[in-house]
Amino acid sequence: MAVHPRRRPLWEEQVLCHLPTEVAAILLTLSWETREQIEEIRLRSGQPLALGVEGRELFLNPRGNPTPRASEGYRVTTEQVAATWQRMARFSVYALEEELRQGFLTLAGGHRVGLAGRFLPEESRLGRVTSLNIRLAKELPGVAATVLPHLVEGGALLNTMIVSPPQGGKTTLLRDLIRQISTGVDRLGLPGLKVGVVDERSELAGSLDGVPQLDLGPRTDVLDAGPKTQGLWHILRSLSPQVIVTDELGGAAEAAALSEAARAGVRILATAHARDWSDIRNRAGFGCLREGNVFQRYVVLGNSLGRGTVETVHDGAGVCRCTGPWRLGVSDRTTGAAGGIRPVDRKGEVDFLCGN
Repeated sequence: MAVHPRRRPLWEEQVLCHLPTEVAAILLTLSWETREQIEEIRLRSGQPLALGVEGRELFLNPRGNPTPRASEGYRVTTEQVAATWQRMARFSVYALEEELRQGFLTLAGGHRVGLAGRFLPEESRLGRVTSLNIRLAKELPGVAATVLPHLVEGGALLNTMIVSPPQGGKTTLLRDLIRQISTGVDRLGLPGLKVGVVDERSELAGSLDGVPQLDLGPRTDVLDAGPKTQGLWHILRSLSPQVIVTDELGGAAEAAALSEAARAGVRILATAHARDWSDIRNRAGFGCLREGNVFQRYVVLGNSLGRGTVETVHDGAGVCRCTGPWRLGVSDRTTGAAGGIRPVDRKGEVDFLCGN
């Protein structure tokens, strides 16, 4: 039987070309499995090279060995950060005024780079960039397969809020829900629906120059980098959506726009940072959503089994419709078999890398 070599993770082709040669070389010394798990690469002036792996941060020494001790890490210089930023900005920082105001930019492939450094209050933007956080965009097709059946009744999609702590997996789940809803799911009797996405921070579609880099399905329109409230009204009035989606719902104005869309018969998918169902229901500014009983399902994510754990699914009245926990993408909670969907739990390797 022929043995086919593993294909390098796609992000390497899109990100390594921007990094200092020394940093890229260190990353390539890591095993294929570890490189596939990397979620964030952090370059801070004068500080050790850091990686985010499965929700944890670890440092790399000059030989590429993971270490939990910052004193042993490879030190990134101010010059390296500046050179990396210049390459990412295509050597035209002045062309990225809006990105400097927003505090991030997007690379080909949908990878988002968060920026920090000296802030210029009079211009409301960053001046000198001294810290880069590269968040690697990863598509996990099928990761929503165990959640979507709880959000559909009689072939109709229910208005759903995904509740999660920061970096709990809500955006990953939402992205795959969009893709499946836009495509249609025959086994659930769910036809493909027209989806309008307000992607204020370019996280869902990973758009570059307005063009989505990540697959959100064939019937999805994306409004990229626009203010959320204005974007919701724009999509509702201009694109005749059957479903409106937004990530990280914030204040009362956004809630009012979603409430109006729901009254117009448009289905709603949204996420918010919160601990649990009661936390989000009692939040100030969400009164119109609560009073209008806009959401019929609340999917609560947590960390009891690691990142991307579905803890419970509630209906709009708070009645628990399904009790977890289970990991996103895992259909058999006992064996971890997922019918072609790879389980995401690699906690043992991460513990080893972090020295735990």
